[in-house]
Amino acid sequence: MIECSTPVLFSRKRCDLLLPESLPESSPHVSDIAPGHGALRPARSWLHSDAPSRSLNGSWRFRLSPTASAAEDFAAEGFDDHEWDSIPVPSHWVLEGDGAYGRPIYTNIQYPFPIDPPYVPDENPTGDYRRAFDVPADWSDAERVVLRFDGVESLFRVWVNGVEVGGASGSRLAHEFDVTSVVRAGENVVAVRVHQWSAGSYVEDQDQWWLPGIFRDVTLVARPAGGIEDVWLRTGFDQGRGRVDAEITADATAFPVTLRIPELGVERVWATPADVAPVDIADVEPWSAELPRLYDATVSTASETVTLRVGFRTVEIRGDQFLVNGRRVVFHGVNRHETHPERGRVFDEAHAREDLALMKRFNVNAIRTSHYPPHPRLLDLADELGFWVILECDLETHGFGKVDWVGNPSDDPAWREAYLDRIQRTVERDKNHPSIVMWSLGNESDTGSNLAAMSAWVHARDAGRPVHYEGDYTGEYTDVYSRMYASVLETEQIGTDGSRAPLLNCTPAQGARQRTKPFLLCEYAHAMGNGPGAFDQYEALVHEYPRLHGGFVWEWRDHGILTTAPDGTPYYAYGGDFGEVLHDGNFVMDGMVLSDGSPTPSLHEFKAVVAPVDFAFDGDKVAITNLRHTADTSDLRFRWRVEHDGTPVDSGELEVPRVAAGDSGWVSLPRIAVSPDSETWLTIEAELATETSWAPEGHVLATAQIDRSLRRPVPGVRPRSGWRSGDGTLTLGIARFTGGSLVRLGERAVAGPRLELFRAPTDNDEGAWGEVAESDASVSGVSNAELWRRDGLDRLTSRRVSVEQTTDALRTVDKIAAADSGLSVMVESVWSLEDDGELQLRVEVQPSRGWRTVWPRIGIRFDLPDGTAPVDGAGWFGLGPLESYPDSVRAAVTGRFSATVHDLSVDYARPQETGHRSALRQLTLTSGDMEVLHIVALPDTHGRRPGFTLSRHTPQEIARSGHPFQLPRSTTSHLFIDAAQHGLGSRACGPDVWPEFALRPEARTIKLRITAPQ
Repeated sequence: MIECSTPVLFSRKRCDLLLPESLPESSPHVSDIAPGHGALRPARSWLHSDAPSRSLNGSWRFRLSPTASAAEDFAAEGFDDHEWDSIPVPSHWVLEGDGAYGRPIYTNIQYPFPIDPPYVPDENPTGDYRRAFDVPADWSDAERVVLRFDGVESLFRVWVNGVEVGGASGSRLAHEFDVTSVVRAGENVVAVRVHQWSAGSYVEDQDQWWLPGIFRDVTLVARPAGGIEDVWLRTGFDQGRGRVDAEITADATAFPVTLRIPELGVERVWATPADVAPVDIADVEPWSAELPRLYDATVSTASETVTLRVGFRTVEIRGDQFLVNGRRVVFHGVNRHETHPERGRVFDEAHAREDLALMKRFNVNAIRTSHYPPHPRLLDLADELGFWVILECDLETHGFGKVDWVGNPSDDPAWREAYLDRIQRTVERDKNHPSIVMWSLGNESDTGSNLAAMSAWVHARDAGRPVHYEGDYTGEYTDVYSRMYASVLETEQIGTDGSRAPLLNCTPAQGARQRTKPFLLCEYAHAMGNGPGAFDQYEALVHEYPRLHGGFVWEWRDHGILTTAPDGTPYYAYGGDFGEVLHDGNFVMDGMVLSDGSPTPSLHEFKAVVAPVDFAFDGDKVAITNLRHTADTSDLRFRWRVEHDGTPVDSGELEVPRVAAGDSGWVSLPRIAVSPDSETWLTIEAELATETSWAPEGHVLATAQIDRSLRRPVPGVRPRSGWRSGDGTLTLGIARFTGGSLVRLGERAVAGPRLELFRAPTDNDEGAWGEVAESDASVSGVSNAELWRRDGLDRLTSRRVSVEQTTDALRTVDKIAAADSGLSVMVESVWSLEDDGELQLRVEVQPSRGWRTVWPRIGIRFDLPDGTAPVDGAGWFGLGPLESYPDSVRAAVTGRFSATVHDLSVDYARPQETGHRSALRQLTLTSGDMEVLHIVALPDTHGRRPGFTLSRHTPQEIARSGHPFQLPRSTTSHLFIDAAQHGLGSRACGPDVWPEFALRPEARTIKLRITAPQ
């Protein structure tokens, strides 16, 4: 206990403001549900103030104990900590010291401790921190001194100069302690004890790494007498007029208070609290995610000035429409965790700014802060760069689903104070940000009275923003209807007026009520590994059904942690790589950006699908539709180019009049030369006319192509006769065969074609999530990959049925099947020298009856051993430049491209199918600068063209590897020519491949012309 006679810097403070009377008689336990204790101050905004402050970031002394029961003597001022280690603050201790302080743990839903709320195990890693800090003598004029922690996982207690000042839980929330009575001028000592596990861990079961420690800023602040405790500048916008409704929290003695917005000529002085009144402004520019117009504002007293950036916008729900500034919003959003491969959730502003700039470059316009408030500076950046933000509370209890939600805190009155504290700290900290257009109560915590109480508090506190929570399926306490991973069909039914299709967990009456609200997909299109598919199907529904307001892809970035293999090879680790007893594997690798910051093909696909400009060709004109919310097209430039078989022949700029947001305009297309002997493609691109803070001039936002080629007949199959049995040993032009099998093409050893039905399963192939349609060939609850392995597609064997030949052709028939299976595929391969002397290959694939599931691919494989010159690259005319699949092809354009064999694939954290390029016309394999083989892919009788993949590994080798460094050393390049590929879907945590893009066993033809340089 502190006595009033204790020497303190601020002796004029009254004893009833000191902390002893607010401290509990005994220290809190890790199982305490209460959100905090001691001199913990009420939540307030994170403000930019000129009040004196000192960062306590930097090197702290650190000791880790295996349990929570270590002695507390370390908090004493005179404690000798010279034998302790040093650790940076902010940081996570499990990411420091190369494992000296434990390792990260990844779980998605599972709790890494027994479900025994509110208790946690005695084996509870506990970190003790200490550091000295100076308090300037001139802080003696301060009314109070505040110690602020912006993020500590998970429960922490604080001592200053040997006196406990309090503690708190709520890992991603800000906590301030009044330390006025215990600090002194000169040197002071702060000590902090952090427990990895606590009662709070039960409500922080977010899908992410468990990373304990002081991971956000620690700051000491001098609060001046007559200062501003808190400010909230509510803003509104209505047809050019703005309003500022100020809420000033300050003692009456702090007045007069002055509001200034210099650019708008606003200077309002309020002499007393009663004088504070709304300020109407006749002419302002609105804030939106596209035009994030901000005005610098200050709120000041004689002793303190707070600086804010004000954006004028009004959020409202009108019927089933979610509107900002009177216009419907479509969320082209991502779920964003705070993650870095080396720092974890430690914030780095330069990294965060580039992260958001990358989002803007890929047409992302919205962020859901899954599933907690981010570092407060991130929201400053969102205001500045322009994003619609759903700000989510630090809450998830997903692991209780394993016990049928028994004991779930969401409906337990004992936890209500903790729930309310979390939402209050969320809203109060970030209430000034114009980018935040919705508050979210949390994620995957079932439902219950505590969530309803949170919603009621938010509605009472902030009537200007709606409340979101996906788990309120019946809409009892939320303002929008939100779902995750609804199928395309179900989403359409939600958007359709008058539909009586049942909604999840709703009675008919409840479903009807939910259809009166704006609908959004808070999570959809699970972007794990190679995928997802169907972006374009969801986007089409948004344009057709106004109730549908888009959604948020799960998720933005992989959470891999950079580490090294036993041989020193760096790689990005996922669950299980740190020896966790319980983990959820690579489910943490589910972003459209890889851990190293590389955009995946899925991000390019997303960009193309949600492009803010749409092109619709009609004869010699194109309709240009501006799909933006606010901005017209005056910032854009429209360029066109013409290519013959992928070679540019002409280009220019379209004269496009300004098109307002939501409007369309017709523009005449240029007259172009159409080649009679090659394909003619016209491409139009919308690009930035000037540089922005997030992209350079010329950055392309939208692309469209139209095929202007003259129709040419599909070449038929030349009939051949005179076949006779033979041994299959012969030469046909550049091809040499032994026993009916190809051994060389030109000067290069080549084996093939071998039927390939298997692909290294994607994460979506391995997923068994959700239901499948009865007409689909998938099986509910069983992954497609499991079915493929069951049917032996990864271990096919071949039996040569026949070999026939003529003087200029070779025909083989093979029966392909797997051990312990009566299913088979017949493959007829015909090699021939055509009249022009070129070598042609025609492969006919015919499955037997009885196949009941989808196939991953229908293709052939050629193996090309390295020899003296390995095949290490390709140039092609077809779709590119990135990989594409049946349900993920919108980002691909027809053109001529080239890449190395390494760049043709994507280094997904778990190796899987990658690298397929669709609609192949021509392919040249290269070794360095030397051309090795040239292949022309001819369409089949239906006009369908094959795709290709060039890889250094077989699908079987890839499927056996858990990480890229585990792939075997390769001495062969493998060329796959696929007549068809199965779609990608989102079944890792979402719907399966849409039936239209599912590959069912069927007869297919592949026809190639092959030449080799002389």
